[in-house]
Amino acid sequence: MKDLVVVGQGYVGLPLAQAATSSGLRVAGLDRNNETVANLNSGLSHIDDITNDELLLMCQRGYEATTDPSVIKGARYVVICVPTPLGEAGSPDLRAVIGASKDIAANMSPGVTVILESTTYPGTTEDLVLPILQSSGLTLDIDFWLAFSPERIDPGNKTFSLKNTPKVVGGVSEVSTKSAADLYAGFIDEVVCVRGSKEAETSKLLENTYRHINIALVNEMARFCHEMDIDLWNVIDAAKTKPFGFHAFYPGPGVGGIASPSIRTTLATR
Repeated sequence: MKDLVVVGQGYVGLPLAQAATSSGLRVAGLDRNNETVANLNSGLSHIDDITNDELLLMCQRGYEATTDPSVIKGARYVVICVPTPLGEAGSPDLRAVIGASKDIAANMSPGVTVILESTTYPGTTEDLVLPILQSSGLTLDIDFWLAFSPERIDPGNKTFSLKNTPKVVGGVSEVSTKSAADLYAGFIDEVVCVRGSKEAETSKLLENTYRHINIALVNEMARFCHEMDIDLWNVIDAAKTKPFGFHAFYPGPGVGGIASPSIRTTLATR
C-alpha cells in the first residue's frame, strides 16, 4: 500500500511526487497515459524541472507510475493534479477532475485524505468532488477528509520550488484542513491554512487574475511605447525602483496575448 497517490503526472503532479518521495513517503503516480507511465518507470522524464537522473532516484526510493486506479486502495493521501483547460464557454473543463474523483470513490479506503490541486472555480471541491466521494458510502470527517490546495508550480523557476513556496490549504472542514496540512508539512517549508476550501480556491483565482490583468496591461503599454519610440524596458526598470505599490511585469503570453506586430517588434528588440 502507498502513503500517497498523485493523480496526474504532469508539471504539477510529478514534482509533488518527487518531493513526497524524497521525504520518505511511499508514492505512486497515477496517470491515464500509457506511454507517460512506461517512460516514468523507465526513468525518462517528460518534465523539464525533473531530470532523468532525478527520476531514476525517485524510482530507487520506491516511486512507481501506474494506470491502475486500484493503487488508491489503502492509500493515506490522494492528491488530484489533473489539467483543467478552458472549455468552449470559457469555464474550466472539469472532466478530468470528475474522472479522477470517480476513480477515487471506487477505490478509496477509510482513513484517506483527498486533496484537489487542479485550478478551478470556487466551490468545486465542496459542490462537485465531495458528492462524488460520498457516493462511495464513506462519510466525511469519519471515513475520509477533503481539502483544496492550489498548485503554485512555476516551471523553470530556479529560485522558487515546491519546497520553498508557501502552500495554501483549505479543507471542507477544520479537521480536513489539518489532515491535508500535515501531508504538506512533511516536505514544504511553510503551510498556510485558510478558513476553508472555497477560500483556498478563491486565492488561486485572485493570483491568476492579478497576473493576467497585469500582463494584459503591460502588453498594451508595449503597443503605444513602440509607436512613440519609448523604451518600455527602461520605463519598467525605472518604475520598479519604487519600493512600494509596484511590481514589475513584462510583455509576454497571457490575457491580451502578443499577437500585435508592435508587441512582437518590441519583444524582438530585447
